[in-house]
Amino acid sequence: MIPVGLSTAAVWPQPAAAAFEYAKELGYDGVEVMVWADPVSQDVSALRRLSDMHGVPVLAVHAPCLLITQRIWSPDPEVRLRRAVAAAAALDAPTTVVHPPFRWQRKYADSFPQLVAELERVTEVAVAVENMFPLRPLGRKRQLRLSGYRPSYDPTDIGYANYTLDLSHTAAAHVDALELAKRMGSGLRHIHLADGTGAPTDEHLVPGRGNQPCAQLCEELARNGFDGQVVLEVSTRKATSREQRVSDLAEALLFARLHLGQNPRLDPA
Repeated sequence: MIPVGLSTAAVWPQPAAAAFEYAKELGYDGVEVMVWADPVSQDVSALRRLSDMHGVPVLAVHAPCLLITQRIWSPDPEVRLRRAVAAAAALDAPTTVVHPPFRWQRKYADSFPQLVAELERVTEVAVAVENMFPLRPLGRKRQLRLSGYRPSYDPTDIGYANYTLDLSHTAAAHVDALELAKRMGSGLRHIHLADGTGAPTDEHLVPGRGNQPCAQLCEELARNGFDGQVVLEVSTRKATSREQRVSDLAEALLFARLHLGQNPRLDPA
């Protein structure tokens, strides 16, 4: 059965510990840890204790790649990626998620493909490079595409052994998610399941609330024997109560289970 996990980013601004609690309560199969300002997300021992306490495994570690996490662990992006892979290995997580290098990270970008290949060679962790989206200033024509990544926001332009497919990002990029999945081929290792409307922002909607082929992708994954992980990376930051956040996370999990052909748990504790 394809494991369905919950990203710690899905409970922000609550801390990473809350994601383990929600995952246990709602019946998720595991957690993806987004390494960010929360000290627990940076602490392998603390994450292991949370995993053991709740009986919820860590499925993936997301390296600190965002603009707001550029100083976490180290200002050097290579060091951050190496530490993320080491954390995944220590937590028995099969996958590390990483973004392509930013344009201004020239030295890192030049050596990035070799670095990813090296880390996969010396560990059992898949370093799954994630598709991103172009910068498109508000009010400008849809055709204007300014990539903040080098050489591209589409990792298949380079070619890696493993990929993460993010459907909120395909929405923002106006990219056909199913076609991108085909280009990723057998390298498709990890899914960030979320939705989007095509707005020039990273929306991370609950699946089914946008225009992305979330259902079709899940059905194809199940039909084709996908052996990676599906992680709900939805935004609940606007939730005004715990009940609303729980409702959104439960709806997202139900959507994934139904379209992956799994038996959904309808009575979360």
